Amino acid sequence: MADSRRLRTLPGRDLVRGMRQSTRWNPRWSLRSRAVRLLLALVLLAAAGCGWWLATPDGISYPRGTYGLATGSNGGVYQRYGDLLRPTLDRDLPGVTLRLDASAGGPDNLSRISDGRDTFGIATADAVAHFTGPGATHLRSLGRLYDDYVQLVVPSDSPIKSVGDLRGKRVGTGQPGSGVALIAQRVLQVAGISVAKGELTALPLGIDVAPQQLEEGRIDAFFWSGGLPSAAVSALTAQHPVRLVPLGGLATQLDALAAEEDPGAQNTQIYRTSTVPASAYPLTVPDTAVSTLAVANLMVTRDDVPTGLVERVTAAIIDSRDVIGQKVHSAQMVDIRSAIYTDPLPLAEGARRYYQSVKP
Repeated sequence: MADSRRLRTLPGRDLVRGMRQSTRWNPRWSLRSRAVRLLLALVLLAAAGCGWWLATPDGISYPRGTYGLATGSNGGVYQRYGDLLRPTLDRDLPGVTLRLDASAGGPDNLSRISDGRDTFGIATADAVAHFTGPGATHLRSLGRLYDDYVQLVVPSDSPIKSVGDLRGKRVGTGQPGSGVALIAQRVLQVAGISVAKGELTALPLGIDVAPQQLEEGRIDAFFWSGGLPSAAVSALTAQHPVRLVPLGGLATQLDALAAEEDPGAQNTQIYRTSTVPASAYPLTVPDTAVSTLAVANLMVTRDDVPTGLVERVTAAIIDSRDVIGQKVHSAQMVDIRSAIYTDPLPLAEGARRYYQSVKP
């Protein structure tokens, strides 16, 4: 009692000294430590830089903030897919804003993801296998989405019946840096047509301008690679009689070419023969199914993107399939059983965790 009375009568300075000598830890006094204050400031700064972290009811944490999704050109399926995916992310990932960035297409998207301009993006498997830019080894996939179909569009009354008939013609071959440009160049190569030798006039036209150029007679044909149906091609069929040229017989040669040019394509099938059903473009003349080439689309990210964010975005992609599929029919092909086949890219860790969590 005497000691406690004496403590209560100590002056303020001595009281503080007495408290510091106590063996009981008190956070109020610890925060006076300069080192602790500095450490706390660094933690707060790091948290602010990450945009803070949020957790969903299932306990998966992710950093909030704005993240870019590289899509494609106006009128393409990539752009439409991104437009329809964004509301699902807004709902399922509070604190995350998805910024949609237009691009030339898959190869451009891979460059944008690799250098950090975007966090996510869509690209075809052949573009991924062909990409050798800085950061290529750090690319990962959230899943396989749907197939792109290569479409060679000509007027219905055109004499062009096969790729070989393109000699001497004016052909839209896609924007530089696009997946269309890559596949068009390869189709012409296996068909034995040399652009360098002037055997046709190749024009770098994207899907945003090529249909109008064809309708106005400025070009004789154009290449396009996209999901079915592609809005720009559908709009063209409503304004002008067109048809698709068969390409399916070139799949084996294209696969061999890809394996020769791209190490990432040596152990997997990149191109396959498929069919554009008559129902895809019912206004084409004639309205018949056409054999063509198909190549898988992948949702791509980097290996340094937070695992929780990747896991939640992967879940949103799968969960939004039916909603997006009502507007983009090709999105109906997104399937949890086939999504894990992402060759030539490995699955991102967050995507792997998601697929394991929902495995039957």
